[in-house]
Amino acid sequence: MAESNFVDYVKIYCRSGKGGRGSTHMRREKYIPNGGPDGGDGGRGGHVILKGNRNYWTLLHLRYDRHAMAEHGDSGGRSRSFGKQGADKIIEVPCGTVVYNAETGEYLCDVTEHDQEVILLKGGRGGLGNTHFKTATRQAPRFAQPGEPMQEMTVILELKLLADVGLVGFPNAGKSTLLSTVSAARPKIADYPFTTLEPNLGIVPYRDGKSFVMADIPGIIEGASAGKGLGLRFLRHIERNSLLLFMVPADSDDIRKEYEILLNELRTFNPEMLDKQRVLAITKSDMLDQELMDEIEPTLPEGIPYVFISSVTGLGISVLKDILWEELNKESNRIESLVHRPKDVHRLQQELEEMGEDEEIPHDPIATSDEDDFDFEYEEDGEEE
Repeated sequence: MAESNFVDYVKIYCRSGKGGRGSTHMRREKYIPNGGPDGGDGGRGGHVILKGNRNYWTLLHLRYDRHAMAEHGDSGGRSRSFGKQGADKIIEVPCGTVVYNAETGEYLCDVTEHDQEVILLKGGRGGLGNTHFKTATRQAPRFAQPGEPMQEMTVILELKLLADVGLVGFPNAGKSTLLSTVSAARPKIADYPFTTLEPNLGIVPYRDGKSFVMADIPGIIEGASAGKGLGLRFLRHIERNSLLLFMVPADSDDIRKEYEILLNELRTFNPEMLDKQRVLAITKSDMLDQELMDEIEPTLPEGIPYVFISSVTGLGISVLKDILWEELNKESNRIESLVHRPKDVHRLQQELEEMGEDEEIPHDPIATSDEDDFDFEYEEDGEEE
């Protein structure tokens, strides 16, 4: 993974801008004695905004830009001049990015659509100028509000691929071969385990110009939840899938047992994944004749559609597409929303270490004036001074 351009986990430091101070300027013009206060309001600090971009498929561009800092708002000026607002910091991320607090593991937000914008950290509001504090009995106020302070946070960005069908199976079950057969994707294929080291996406064409997206993830083995093999870190890429395609080779000793092992690993990772619709594909079936298929059928798991396929000869591929399309378009199979659970802090730390993201991100402390070191409250809208 060190040489891979696919990055689905990154830790960055974010900081919004602080609001500018209100001005305490007093109007001074010729022939206008006692001009009174005319200080303007300070400008708003910049927001830190996440924006979905369908042209990105990885978080690689953020691995080398770990600081996302918006600009501070400028102070107000004379003649009721408002201070300039700080520029927002827009972080473009691939669709399907989920954000967690790196310290507490709390779920913050996710971005699932192109051009969708989510304010991660709000910039501080600008302070009010002294013109807002002029009254009949206080006609020359020589004070104003400071700007609201900035917000800062270290966050974890986690990518969960958006696809319709997710492939689940042991290493060398034929997942990558199937993806290369039914789509234009060209994943690495070899005759040794764990050939696939990163997720792959492919668009599967169907009849009448229709299509659906299929996601291939690295194979999982029994004990993956305990860290064996590549563990379960890639299972998050099929959390959003509405349909799971389980793939078990025809030469397996016990197809039902392997299916149950895969199901148990999914249960360990996220019990909600068991609520998804499932389809079983018995791969490498070109080595079977009809008599062997008839003997295997009674031993298959009950309650889920199944099909015998061979990506090499094309056996059952069209039938598989029909089953997948039918299951995807069932009303009961539509995902209304995905519930994101908070991360366990201990588990989060382990994930950070595995991804090489556990180091502290250095950032320069922001020097503040002593004049800003006091509390203030804004008046609610609609209330009089």
